[in-house]
Amino acid sequence: MSGDKNSGCGALFTLTLAIGLSVACPAFADERAATGEAAAPAAPAVAAPAAQPAAFAPAPSVGGGTPDLAARVADLEAYINNTPPKTLTASPGPGHNAWMMTSTALVLFMTLPGLALFYGGLVRRKNILSVVAQCFGAAGLVTILWWAFGYSAVFASAGSESGYSILGSMKFAFLRGVTSTPNPDYSPWVSQSVFSMYQMMFAIITPALIVGAVAERMKYSALMVFILGWMLIVYFPLAHMVWGSDGLMNGLANAKAPIKAIDFAGGTVVHMSSGWSALLLAIILGPRKGFGRRPFMPHSMVLTATGTGMLWVGWYGFNAGSAVAADGIASGAFMATTLAAAVAGAVWPLIEWLSRGKPTVLGFCSGVVAGLVVITPAAGFVSATGAVIIGVLAGVVPYLACTKLKQIFKYDDALDTFGVHGVGGTLGALVTGFLATAEVNGNLNTNLAQIVGKTLWVQQLKAIGLTMAIALGATAVLAFAIKAIVGLRPTMDNEEQGLDTVDHGESGYHMDEAAG
Repeated sequence: MSGDKNSGCGALFTLTLAIGLSVACPAFADERAATGEAAAPAAPAVAAPAAQPAAFAPAPSVGGGTPDLAARVADLEAYINNTPPKTLTASPGPGHNAWMMTSTALVLFMTLPGLALFYGGLVRRKNILSVVAQCFGAAGLVTILWWAFGYSAVFASAGSESGYSILGSMKFAFLRGVTSTPNPDYSPWVSQSVFSMYQMMFAIITPALIVGAVAERMKYSALMVFILGWMLIVYFPLAHMVWGSDGLMNGLANAKAPIKAIDFAGGTVVHMSSGWSALLLAIILGPRKGFGRRPFMPHSMVLTATGTGMLWVGWYGFNAGSAVAADGIASGAFMATTLAAAVAGAVWPLIEWLSRGKPTVLGFCSGVVAGLVVITPAAGFVSATGAVIIGVLAGVVPYLACTKLKQIFKYDDALDTFGVHGVGGTLGALVTGFLATAEVNGNLNTNLAQIVGKTLWVQQLKAIGLTMAIALGATAVLAFAIKAIVGLRPTMDNEEQGLDTVDHGESGYHMDEAAG
């Protein structure tokens, strides 16, 4: 019975495929007729489809005619398996493209409004709009840089004779040549236009994370100048080295990379770079007025909890989207992201409960974000059990950094950007070297088969060291230069008044109107 059922299903699939190919490719129907194959029952007449743009026209076969059935089926299998096609080299795959457009929106959702609300609830009421404005400002500034030369600097090959580079060429400057046709260096099925916008959302949120460490005491103008310089000196080179097809630290795709590290979605590029830069910038900036003498309580944990939920949802685009396809690797990253976030979100408040007597909503929120941060570099490389281990570590190590380490060294990391992103990103990058497995991601066998599960962690340490050196060195130069030229922070009186009014002439809340 089972054999008859399978045989019937196979025949039905073959018939369905034949009907579809006959409709989509008349040449196939003609070929079947010429060979004497029985034609399928005639389908109801339909209107002739509109002419397609040339870029989406069926690709010719090697001989110049229409691709034969074997070539079309091979491309169908390539589409399903997310491997390069034989003939449809200029056509994006609709399913993969749809997922990546969705992921692009999800990653933007992380910054606006997710991060804006998360940070906005943690600051005092008089500074909520300053945080929101800084997130919007970063989005606008980075978008202009990305269009002008940022995308090209990160994702265009440098063509170096050595086979690796620290910065890409200007081939795609002003997004020239970035069309719906896929760039095979990064995906055989996703339009390069979509891929460029997806990666732009990473570029937007990275400097916006720094806002948390310097919240309530850095001038808007100074922060925008800092972000401008930081993107040029830190983010663009680092992102190219880790993710560029010929990047110096892209061990996954570049066989000639001298540092054979892996970073699935941004442990080094996003979290380490922003976290370590945020720490040094906060130290150079100095603490907030009254730091250590009075409490700085979050003015709305409801906003912070709402922002946390948005970040968690958006992070699926961040991590699962980094597969640059709707495939098995994306589904694995989706699962790993869920497990790590949930486990860390339970561990952090559990520690509070055991040590302080009560679990806090801030603890739940901090734990979830820490889990998301630490799993980021490992999401597409680790098993479910690996994700749970990472979740436990993410609930413990960043907690200690945000409570004990900060207390010992007395730096004013206002919203714990360093404790969560700097420490969490570093932890994630290192742990990825121990837990990554080719059973989850077969791409690890391409260039790293000899070190995965053995000495990959050594390569991860090298990437960690270089990332810290770039982030800290550039931040020191930029911060002291801006401090000397335009100043970093407002006057103490203006700081006490609040940056909403001082920088933007607005207030987040109007209590007189609320009272009627």
